[in-house]
Amino acid sequence: MSAPSSSTPAPSVPVVVLSGPSGTGKTTVVSQLLVESPVTLMKSVSATTRPARVGEIDGQDYYFLSNDDFQTKRQAGEFLECAEVHKSGFWYGTLISEVQRAQDAGGWSLLEIDVEGALNVMQRYPAAVSIFLSSPPDVYERRLRDRGTEDEAVIQRRLQTAEQELTFADRYRYRVVNESLDDAVQEICQILESVEQNHQDRRS
Repeated sequence: MSAPSSSTPAPSVPVVVLSGPSGTGKTTVVSQLLVESPVTLMKSVSATTRPARVGEIDGQDYYFLSNDDFQTKRQAGEFLECAEVHKSGFWYGTLISEVQRAQDAGGWSLLEIDVEGALNVMQRYPAAVSIFLSSPPDVYERRLRDRGTEDEAVIQRRLQTAEQELTFADRYRYRVVNESLDDAVQEICQILESVEQNHQDRRS
């Protein structure tokens, strides 16, 4: 895991970190949350070295970078967090400029990232609204297989990683179980509404 120096300034508006094991439905939750959130959320677009899949758009789904470009940005300290994921050979990371983009627009930056990256962001931004999303155990593997985008070896690595990631759940400020999509989204909306109220009280 790589991170910039400790001089990274904390944003003036909240940063929301949503993470959890693969197969918990993070992407689906985020899509609905962006519509229903009581505060203005701006989804951070991650950078990756993996090739774009059919239908994915550069700058919208991911910033698709060559390995050389990614490593150049990494060495320049442009990433809030980055790592090679699941020994796939592909790198993923969150650019500091994405948090700044949300701040400049007056919105809250929403980072949908893996647990390793989230722990790093939480270290950089202790006040981050960190939410650990999980799902009933029997759902993980089914969701991974239903994707149809990864081979068996990658699926097995993701399942092993999920077991390890669950041990970090207590490091997050909030925990949400995605047993029902609507219920999970509403619970997160209530969390954000409470944080917004506290944020306004401190500013008044």
